Amino acid sequence: MANLKITREALLDGSLKQRQLQYAAANPDLKMRSEAEMAALLEAVLAGHDPAHDLYVFGYGSLIWNPAFHFVEKTPALLRGYHRRFCMRMYQGRGTREAPGLMLALDHGGACKGVAFRIAAACVRQEMQVLWQREMFGGAYNARWVNVSTGAGTIRAVTFVINRRHPRYLPELSLEQTAALIATGCGDLGSCREYLENTIHHLAELGLRDAGLEKIAKTLPKPV
Repeated sequence: MANLKITREALLDGSLKQRQLQYAAANPDLKMRSEAEMAALLEAVLAGHDPAHDLYVFGYGSLIWNPAFHFVEKTPALLRGYHRRFCMRMYQGRGTREAPGLMLALDHGGACKGVAFRIAAACVRQEMQVLWQREMFGGAYNARWVNVSTGAGTIRAVTFVINRRHPRYLPELSLEQTAALIATGCGDLGSCREYLENTIHHLAELGLRDAGLEKIAKTLPKPV
C-alpha cells in the first residue's frame, strides 16, 4: 500500500502539500494552516534566534531517520519536560478510515531521548521553511523553543509538540489500545508497525532506548 515518501523535493515542489489539501477537502474536521499563518508562526520562532548563529532542531520520530532538510551535524540529545507518545490518530500517511493509525508527538511531562540537528546559520531560513511545510502545515504540531542536554552541554533547539486542540489528538490511550491501532494502522506512507520499529531501531543505532516504545513493540501481535 505504501507509495508515498516524504522527501525534500516533495516538500519544495508542493506536491506533498497538494495531497494534504485534497485530504483536508474530504475531511471537514481538519483545517490546514494558511500560508499567512505559516509565515507568521515561522517569523515568531525565528525572532528568538540570532541569525549569525547556527540553529538546532530536536527530532524524536521520523525526523531521526528521514529529516528531509539539510544539516551539518547531529548528536544524541535529551529533552526534559516532554515525553514521546503515540497520541495523534491518523487517517492518512500511516492510517486510513478503514485502518486508523497513530503518530508520535511530544506531550507534556517526563523526558525524551532524541537527536539534535545543527543547521548552518546561512541556511537556517531555507531549511526551516522546508521543515515548516512538513511539520506545521497540518496543524497537529506547535513549534517550541526548548533546552536539550547533549554530550557537549545544554543547547537551545526548536522542536514540535502536540497541538492539544487538534481534533485528532488522543489525550488518553491504554497500552492495549495503542498496540491495537499500531498493529493494524497502515496508509500510503506505510504501516504504523514499521514506523514504531524504525524509531526503536534508529534510536538504538545512536545508543538510545525508549522503554515505552519497546513495551508497545512487545505487546504487538506477531505479524501474519
